[in-house]
Amino acid sequence: MIFQPVLNVFLLILLFAPVAAVAVWMLVRGHPSTGSGTGLWAMRLVMLLACFAMLLRPGIPGGATETLATDTDIVIVLDTTASIVAEDWDGDHPRLDGARADVQAIVDEYPGARFALITFAGAAEQRLPLTTDTTALMSSLEVLRPEVTSQSRGSSIGIAHTMLQETLAGAAESAPDRSRMVFYLGDGEQTVSSDPESFSGSARYVDGGAVLGYGTTEGGPMKVTSGSFSGDQGYIDYQGQPAMSVIDETNLQTIADDLGVPLQVRSADAAIDLPAAPTTTTDYAASGSVGNVIELYWVFALIIVLLLGVELARAAMLTAQLRGLAFRGGDA
Repeated sequence: MIFQPVLNVFLLILLFAPVAAVAVWMLVRGHPSTGSGTGLWAMRLVMLLACFAMLLRPGIPGGATETLATDTDIVIVLDTTASIVAEDWDGDHPRLDGARADVQAIVDEYPGARFALITFAGAAEQRLPLTTDTTALMSSLEVLRPEVTSQSRGSSIGIAHTMLQETLAGAAESAPDRSRMVFYLGDGEQTVSSDPESFSGSARYVDGGAVLGYGTTEGGPMKVTSGSFSGDQGYIDYQGQPAMSVIDETNLQTIADDLGVPLQVRSADAAIDLPAAPTTTTDYAASGSVGNVIELYWVFALIIVLLLGVELARAAMLTAQLRGLAFRGGDA
């Protein structure tokens, strides 16, 4: 048996001891005439002890699982223009659904890696610096929304090139022994008149990764985004018809060539093909191990729920009796 208390044990004792002392005193004192309070206070003392035991988080050791760490920094560069919600992923779902699923696959593929998130629309923005907190990364993606349609003035697919280079250069300087990977997620549509900026300046820092392309040649309609919760506002129009966003594989291939990584056009019916990490720890002992524990706190939680049910039933019965007495007193 092992314990993983939610608070320091001494603090738990300090919190529970006074209440337990009151319960024991009432239990010993009992009801002055019938002793009927003895059972009630015994039940409350059991409930208190069960709560104390639950907060100690008892468990049974279940062995240890060896972990494999990926000594890699991974930068996610994600298109958040209106076209990222074009509805041609897995039928009529937005492309952002596919991008989120692929980022989750990347997180699962490289355990222990550090992740950074850069998004771009009219400008590039670093949403998350390098961190091993993958929950924060996925949470950022869950709340992510594309640019507001009314504020869109067109965008360049290479606008994040400077921020990406700076992020990679900073990672290389602070941890030169770690490898670096880049995953660029977008559709390749250049919606400004200028040529896309080149990512070639980042190539010397990149040890692997991929450009992941989303969209179809037939294209998908894009819903209007307002940044508010006013509901469905319809689709973006162009010359009286729904504007269609299509994938530009030529532009995506150019980005892939600049970074020195492969292009992979994504679809919902094909599993993502992720490259092996350039530097992966293969010595499990060096990577560490995670102990498996069979949690037992739920047993005490169940006891608490059952005893609370008895308390509530008793309170309901007493309330009904008091109402009955009041009703008879009113008749008299």
